[in-house]
Amino acid sequence: MINGLPLHAIVVHAAVVFGPLAALAGVAYAVPKWRDWVRWPLLGSVLVLLVSVWVSHFSGQQLQDTGNYSNPTIGPLLETHSSRADVLRIVATVLTVVVALAAWLHRREGTVRLALAGGVAVLAVATGVYVVLVGDAGAQIAWYGTTV
Repeated sequence: MINGLPLHAIVVHAAVVFGPLAALAGVAYAVPKWRDWVRWPLLGSVLVLLVSVWVSHFSGQQLQDTGNYSNPTIGPLLETHSSRADVLRIVATVLTVVVALAAWLHRREGTVRLALAGGVAVLAVATGVYVVLVGDAGAQIAWYGTTV
């Protein structure tokens, strides 16, 4: 808790910001003439994303353990959010590994470079999609029962 606000509610916003940034940078990395320019911002954004996703996971588990979300109506929403977050955690971790390899092997030519660039692009798109899906499911929990 920070000033009465659960840590989860704060940390997820880093994932919400750096997820799409990493996704855009990952897609840009697939463009050969942009690779030199984008590799370090890409690596930085996926590292921040990875940390924020894992801290969000642990803080979300802690928040769930409080029992404040045991409402039978919110339960299915929480399950959807949690299962999507599990996929995001895996995809973001794999993306980070592939981006680190791509940055390390950046000067390689041929199929290695092409495969890494393609892998980065595909994983970046998957990461972007899952950031949106997890965020939407979390927002449904946070805003449950309110009307605008």
